[in-house]
Amino acid sequence: MDVTMSEPRLRRVPVRGGELVVGVWEPEVPADRTILAIHGITASHLAWISFAEEFADVRIIAPDLRGRGGSRDLPGPWGMAQHAADMQAVLDEFEVDRALVVGHSMGGFVTGTLAASEPDRVVGAVVVDGGLPIPLPEGTTDADLPDALIGPAAERLSMTFTDAEQYREFWRQHPAFAASWSEAIDRYVTYDLVGDPAHLRSASSLQAVTQDSLELQDEIEYLPRLRSLTMPFHFLRAPRGMLGQEHALYSPVQVEHWRRELPRMVVHEIPGVNHYTIIMTRTGVDGIAPVVRMALNEALPLPRADAVEGHVN
Repeated sequence: MDVTMSEPRLRRVPVRGGELVVGVWEPEVPADRTILAIHGITASHLAWISFAEEFADVRIIAPDLRGRGGSRDLPGPWGMAQHAADMQAVLDEFEVDRALVVGHSMGGFVTGTLAASEPDRVVGAVVVDGGLPIPLPEGTTDADLPDALIGPAAERLSMTFTDAEQYREFWRQHPAFAASWSEAIDRYVTYDLVGDPAHLRSASSLQAVTQDSLELQDEIEYLPRLRSLTMPFHFLRAPRGMLGQEHALYSPVQVEHWRRELPRMVVHEIPGVNHYTIIMTRTGVDGIAPVVRMALNEALPLPRADAVEGHVN
């Protein structure tokens, strides 16, 4: 099958315990610039279909994180440091010396961790409705953390389905996607389904998701990583939450708090989207694309035409 912007080429990258599956969108004309795109806590590389189509002039490298998608059988322990180490292996495999990293949701935490550990390699970072410690309801205990952070997602990962159509219907009725269903989302959902024909389930490991969720409110180890960043750092906020509700993952008050804590962070509001549609729909991508393009040009500017001509001549 020919590789197109809607059909990524799959590669396998050696990491601890096995191989990480990575989706790669390559432009028709070889690109000098690379975006490493890191998905959310229960997603896969196909969360980036619409994004990759928008950035058809850039190589998009989008891994399935350890414990998800085609990388679901990779062993733990998980956690942001391990995911960042896996991302370093991906950059090594593709011989990427400098990249813009874009992370959605939990992928934003991986982005922050990777940027802190590889400041010469990650030359710009964009976190999309994620990557900042998530505040918890007052009185939440350690035992309550997974449910408080990923309750609906954890419930879905425990469910089984009789066929692919039943799983698609589950997602069609999801409040975040009910008004935004598309071919791209259908492909994403279909890829996520694994298991025996009569007992299909999500490809994401509940154990991996649960362990990773414990780090999403961490201010002890993770926050110093963010404070250490020296590259441009952009935060894109969705005004609606994971169920499409008005209660967003990050309130304006919380974002303002982190803006004061992290003076290098630039905040951008993306109107009309929820936590998922901000990257998985054309509306969301149209909203975030100008910011990502600006960050890309800041981090990896195109060579001037006269400089290129002078070099060729």
